[in-house]
Amino acid sequence: MSKEMLEAFATLEEKKGIKQEVIVDAIKAALVAAYKKNYNQAQNVEVDFDERKGNFKVMAVKTVVDDDQLQDDRLEVSLSDALAINRAYEVGDEIRFEVTPKNFGRIAAQTAKQVIMQRLREAERNHIVDEYSQYEDELITGTVERRDNRFVYVKIGNVEAVMPRSDQMPNETYNPQDKIRVLVTRVGSDSKGAQIVVSRTAPDLVKRLFEQEVPEIYDGTVEIVSIAREAGDRTKIAVKSIDPNIDPVGTCVGQRGARVQNVVNELGGENIDIVRYEDDPSDYIANALSPAEVIAVQFGDDDEEKSALVIVPDYQLSLAIGKKGQSVRLAARLTGYKINIRPESEVEFVDEDKDENSDTNDNDNANNTAAKNEEASSDSAEEAISDESEDAADDTYDTKE
Repeated sequence: MSKEMLEAFATLEEKKGIKQEVIVDAIKAALVAAYKKNYNQAQNVEVDFDERKGNFKVMAVKTVVDDDQLQDDRLEVSLSDALAINRAYEVGDEIRFEVTPKNFGRIAAQTAKQVIMQRLREAERNHIVDEYSQYEDELITGTVERRDNRFVYVKIGNVEAVMPRSDQMPNETYNPQDKIRVLVTRVGSDSKGAQIVVSRTAPDLVKRLFEQEVPEIYDGTVEIVSIAREAGDRTKIAVKSIDPNIDPVGTCVGQRGARVQNVVNELGGENIDIVRYEDDPSDYIANALSPAEVIAVQFGDDDEEKSALVIVPDYQLSLAIGKKGQSVRLAARLTGYKINIRPESEVEFVDEDKDENSDTNDNDNANNTAAKNEEASSDSAEEAISDESEDAADDTYDTKE
């Protein structure tokens, strides 16, 4: 057994890069626990390893005490007994006695096997994490292996990644042997081993696809500033260019729409709106709501809340809101503002009422008051549509082109 153990240690170090001392230390700790469990829980023991013979020995560690102070001979040894061993011992010294049981070789072999298997699993897990960490937040091609109620299992190289239900496109079906492009969202490990999580719904998946289709994005001339996505249905992208001579929107769309169409095809027909980013938040919000026409954008007094009242022509209300509020919802995520959309006639009505009941004709104050008095104004970007507006959107506007 001892020769086989030494050979196993050497193989692990050579093939897996696991140092012998790491394995030996782990086996020692496991053997101490096994000894205390099977023989003497209270005894203070250590395990030694003979590197020449490949054997483990159990050593009891006892403290030297005065003869009249001896209380527990499992942990202590009297001074007179210690002096009989070596005249140099003093009170407080520690003496190690070999207490290896006769059948301890079998226990040592079983324990060593368990520890070696555990270390092999850990080494494999660490190897996978080290190898695939470089692909985190990157696009990669994999092969669907199988699926269950929770995950789609995707083979990437020599490892299996998981795609949770929340990362699966609602309009896609994944069958074994299908080739799919996914975004690696997490590389880590747990008690079961290494875990790689991939996604088809992450906004950054769209970003990586555009990087592949648009050289100007890849080289940094055109930058994707923000992405808001409802996977499988619609995505809004805000872009800007560091070169004033390059139109960022036209660059991403491509000649006859070829570039954006390639991304749309990869995403199963998902609609993609590309808008120009502007430093002026009013212009940025107006662009984010395109193709709807925007008359004015007014901002709340609370800078931290970042809310905006957007006024549009009555006939553009449904277009600005989008089907089931999707357009304004995505625009809010894209810009980072809570957006409340109101038709022009509704705001004008409130302004007239304001003029009749106020001594001032300041239009800005009137508009701010109108915004504050709207009973249907939303508390969040996703609830930024009144019931009447949402009904109008459902009845008159469909974002599918």
